[in-house]
Amino acid sequence: QVQLVESGGGLVQAGGSLRLSCEASGTIYRVNVMGWYRQAPGKGRELVATITTGGSTNYADSVKGRFTASRDNAKNTVYLEMNSLKSEDTAVYYCHANVRTRIFSGSGVDYWGKGTLVTVSS
Repeated sequence: QVQLVESGGGLVQAGGSLRLSCEASGTIYRVNVMGWYRQAPGKGRELVATITTGGSTNYADSVKGRFTASRDNAKNTVYLEMNSLKSEDTAVYYCHANVRTRIFSGSGVDYWGKGTLVTVSS
């Protein structure tokens, strides 16, 4: 019904930057909150950033001041600009979106992307 496709991951040296993108496609009436989560080896999935349709953002303390989330509502796309990357940022980054597929679907349904790997080398 709805697919989220991430792009932009890769290998970068510590101190470098990457920009992740995630586009929602399919049968969409409205995309509500979108966000990014990450999972490092041996750890659980943690919130990185969320952004509402109005542009209100929320960040994990570990990325505040370094990462910036933004979105293009017309394209159903969320971005994550990552600067000053550290080795501890290495993880699979997952896109999340709460999506209404029908006008009557209330608060929507949560969808997840398959993830994109970010590797920060020292």
